[in-house]
Amino acid sequence: MLEFLSLKQEAFGLDLSDLSLKILKLKKKGGIFSLASFGESPIPPGLIERGEIKDEKPLIKILKESIKKIKGEKLKTRYVVLSLPEEKTFLQVIQMPKMSEEELKKAVLYEAENYIPLPIKEVYFDSQIVPPVVDKLDHLDVLIAALPKKIAAPYISLMKKTGLIIKALEIESSAVSRALIKNGMSPVPVLLMDLGATRTSFIVFSGFALRFTTSLPISGQGFSQLIAKTLNLNLAKAEKLKIKYGLTKKGKEGKKVFEALIPVLTDLIEQIKKYLAFYQTHAKHEHLPPDGRGVQRILLCGGGANLKGLDQFLSLELKLPVELGNPWINILPAPLKEVPELPFEKSLGFSTALGLALRGIEEK
Repeated sequence: MLEFLSLKQEAFGLDLSDLSLKILKLKKKGGIFSLASFGESPIPPGLIERGEIKDEKPLIKILKESIKKIKGEKLKTRYVVLSLPEEKTFLQVIQMPKMSEEELKKAVLYEAENYIPLPIKEVYFDSQIVPPVVDKLDHLDVLIAALPKKIAAPYISLMKKTGLIIKALEIESSAVSRALIKNGMSPVPVLLMDLGATRTSFIVFSGFALRFTTSLPISGQGFSQLIAKTLNLNLAKAEKLKIKYGLTKKGKEGKKVFEALIPVLTDLIEQIKKYLAFYQTHAKHEHLPPDGRGVQRILLCGGGANLKGLDQFLSLELKLPVELGNPWINILPAPLKEVPELPFEKSLGFSTALGLALRGIEEK
């Protein structure tokens, strides 16, 4: 997986988003992973907006308090694997002629300037060779990633002022993929949908690498706001109805909730179809079996994935298998999908944190 900075120290994962932060630490004994510590705190609106830190001081306080109130074992490390905002990141697979590793480093940097919309000196840049699933290739596929330094700088400052040491900065989609894709390899393209409080991320993973990412302002919070507005309710009541009925259409209230959500669901389906079509037309260079070019299934994660009936609704509309992802798939032995302290439904909201924590405990 791509990383912008790396140190050989055991670390905890920190998923920092617009409205919440999640901390998770794994431990490893005899080759077996288990949950060591975890915690979650709300972040008041306005401190982080669309992935940009707007007010550092209160965030330092919230983060320090969260570390103090951690559940499970006390955090004994100051090293952290920190998520970076998806909507500010650039990712693309490019093709390069076969050459030595040393030559490739220079050539990729030069070639990347044709793809990245900012001057190379203004971004943190990383790349990795993507191994092919089939075929002997006459070229190399290389995944390139770039993050504007002006976006990363406040995150680095925040960690420093909180007394934390960054082991690795990692794009959210990399962390989600690490959590949901078994052994980091999918023989067919898979769409990972991370439904968060303020946005939904679309992540296509195929073979051994991320292929495409984007995010939309469709969110769990947006669902609740739409129910509240349409049914003339306060937000708390709307949230309760959303959780109770979801898309089940049960009874009079359930039907009202579903009907209230039709506009945003229609938009979501259209957006998914658009990006699936875009990906399919741009996937011709993938070295996968001939019938494996289009997305074959969808995995849902994030707190919004718990919306009742969402998986069946999407499957029916998109004519694709849709299921809840298992963020423990690379941590717990099958068929386990949860630990007592963190039930499966709650774990879906910790998918990014689990992926970051896995990076924090794995040996280089």
